[in-house]
Amino acid sequence: MNGTAPRVRRATVDDLGQLRPLWSAQLVDSAGLERRITEFQVVETPEGRILGAVALEMRQGHGRIHSEVFADFAEADRCRAVLWERLEQVARNHGLYRLWTCEEAPFWSRCGLLPAPESLLEQLPAEWRALKGRWLTLQLREPPPEGLSIEKEFELFMQAERERTLAWLERARLFKQIATVVALILAVLVLGAVIYLLRRSPVGANGP
Repeated sequence: MNGTAPRVRRATVDDLGQLRPLWSAQLVDSAGLERRITEFQVVETPEGRILGAVALEMRQGHGRIHSEVFADFAEADRCRAVLWERLEQVARNHGLYRLWTCEEAPFWSRCGLLPAPESLLEQLPAEWRALKGRWLTLQLREPPPEGLSIEKEFELFMQAERERTLAWLERARLFKQIATVVALILAVLVLGAVIYLLRRSPVGANGP
């Protein structure tokens, strides 16, 4: 990256010209990736040259990291580090509670994704169970209670956020009221002090 700060963002159709050659050269199966362009995050130079890309597919509260590609493998881990920060943020923003990947680079294990035991593999969304590879996984948060859909959980989350916001606004209003009362008391005390000093001053007592 030559010391320049990379930019990380969601991929758009305008990136296909750079991504297609990377997909075809580095992925065993790149069919259908063009239609899934919005799953990809890319890291690029300030001039707009894509250095790396990776996708995050989301299903039923799970996220699958897949299809990583790089323009220069000497920079791959540096790109992964930037992309991982972005992926984790996106996953948490969408309320995902577990990440999965079959990517084989040691970097992903260093990020905390560990080999998934058989008991956890049962949690894989049905669409991913036929995929080949060794699954690594990382729990981001506790899954919802049995029978509670991700949509319902998100609704409850938003309700809780609204309640917290209202409570914060109520506290802010109370603090404002207290501050107003304190300001009035101080104003009265200052005014009283000024009147007292004027009455005791020689000019006020003896005249000119």
